[in-house]
Amino acid sequence: MEVLEMSEKEMMQKNIEEFARLQNYMLLVEKDSAAYKVMKDRYIELKVILTAFGINLTELDKIKE
Repeated sequence: MEVLEMSEKEMMQKNIEEFARLQNYMLLVEKDSAAYKVMKDRYIELKVILTAFGINLTELDKIKE
């Protein structure tokens, strides 16, 4: 079986799309809900990943936590 690897550009695009989608979900739920807390953990992970790629999150970050 052949293993396909994503290019760095594809990985960045995937993470940016997930970050944007996740923020939209976070804005729909109560901040004190269990769902929000789980999503916030992933939000923080994605911020770290995107920052490591050198992406400026100023314009992308709707949550700003």
